[in-house]
Amino acid sequence: MELSAVLTAAPEGGYVAFNPETGTTTQGETVEEALANLREAAELYLEEFPAIITTRPFLTTFEVAPHAS
Repeated sequence: MELSAVLTAAPEGGYVAFNPETGTTTQGETVEEALANLREAAELYLEEFPAIITTRPFLTTFEVAPHAS
């Protein structure tokens, strides 16, 4: 089963990894570690809450007005 991963750089270093299909989130010092941790978290989630995932999330970007100081 192929799932999605959204990775963002963490302010304290490393990466935060999020899987939108299961809602699992984890982190790691490297992209590889974050993905490995996310894979494990998603597998554990799906063992407890089996799901039939038929669609993939649509990822895009958008802009917001800058915050006035």
